[in-house]
Amino acid sequence: MRAVILDMPVHWLDERKRSGADRFDEMWEGVLHMPPSPSGSHQDFVGDFRSYLKRYWAKPVGGLVRHEINVVPPGDELNWVRNYRIPDMVLLSADRLAFDKDAYILGAPLICVEIRSPKDDSYDKLEFYAALGVPEVWIIDRDSKHPEVFALTDGAYGLLPTNPAGWAESRVIPAEMLATTLGCLAIRMNRDDATRSDLPE
Repeated sequence: MRAVILDMPVHWLDERKRSGADRFDEMWEGVLHMPPSPSGSHQDFVGDFRSYLKRYWAKPVGGLVRHEINVVPPGDELNWVRNYRIPDMVLLSADRLAFDKDAYILGAPLICVEIRSPKDDSYDKLEFYAALGVPEVWIIDRDSKHPEVFALTDGAYGLLPTNPAGWAESRVIPAEMLATTLGCLAIRMNRDDATRSDLPE
């Protein structure tokens, strides 16, 4: 169910803050978006995914993987709380580490990762990420673990086709992903099965 409330009562905002539910809220050009808190299995999957990417990608190349952090356009930094998105994860290559301001990422990560729950806003965020200049966005279905890789070309995202073996391949890091018949996400680096993990573990 979707709802629009023109003026959010202050006591509702206070209650969300007290309960901790507001940590997943986003501001879209001054409009508050309040997705439900992710399920336990969603959080477990993101945790395992982040651990994998830290081990097999970030540490070897001097990059950084953050999860559930605000992503902010550089022009909005002075009042960044009016316009930000919170991907499930962001990948920062070594040349983008200065974008990490601890409370937010200022500018385009190398990759934004969205774990898509039913009826959420993952696809609606693509326009924001494109305007920011994020080279790649991964959208992975929470339930089926089906991965989609969107690459930025001429200011818009196109869905990359899978390779002949059915793997969704990144163009910016040597990763490929595949939904398994057991409802996991298989991921490996450099097409090397020695690096493969089926997530969640």
